[in-house]
Amino acid sequence: MLPEIEKLLVLQDRDQRIAHLKAELKRVPIEHKGLEAQLAGLAAEADKARTGVRALEVEKKRLENEAAGKREQIARFKTQQMQTRKNEEFQAFGVQIKHFEAEISKIEDRELEIMEAMEAAKPALAQADRAAADAKDRVAGQIANLEEKAKTIEEQLKTAEAARGKFTEGISEDVLYEYTGLFKTKGGLAVVALEHEVCTGCHMKVTTQTIVNAKSSPRITNCEQCGRIVYWQP
Repeated sequence: MLPEIEKLLVLQDRDQRIAHLKAELKRVPIEHKGLEAQLAGLAAEADKARTGVRALEVEKKRLENEAAGKREQIARFKTQQMQTRKNEEFQAFGVQIKHFEAEISKIEDRELEIMEAMEAAKPALAQADRAAADAKDRVAGQIANLEEKAKTIEEQLKTAEAARGKFTEGISEDVLYEYTGLFKTKGGLAVVALEHEVCTGCHMKVTTQTIVNAKSSPRITNCEQCGRIVYWQP
């Protein structure tokens, strides 16, 4: 194996480590955003449950006021009924009183339904509130861990990038330029082995001449299929 190939393989290993650290660092804000979205979703569920209970309370209060107004009207009708001396008016007031009493009965039935709905909704609200509160504490811890993870990755990345220069020593500028371009375009695999007449980068069979060159040529050999730098793997 050419000494330059050996250096390239070491450099490629370091560059892959740097690329991995960069990918990890890039995922941190995505994970952070996902945790915040999870928290926001649970908070929204709790707000939705709370809004539903509040709407029932408002409706119950409206019905109570409506029933109270009708009871006041019944009281007035009864007063007027007692004051009239006309049989027709007495009977008319009686009809009105029965009408309002029937409406009050319907309102009370509806009030009962709402009260039952409120009782059924309260446990769900309490559960949603607990879930949101628990998630808030849990997510806060996870976010703190993410921030610590990001700091660690940044330190490791800084160290790895600072040390990269020494691994390029002994590699010609032309080869280093070629390697850098291949590393970017070939998914971090710029230098690969030939195994059983096959390039392990693109998994295509290479020519006999490529194999001969990889074994004995003093110059860098490339796969004629994918362009990667190749070396012979006995």
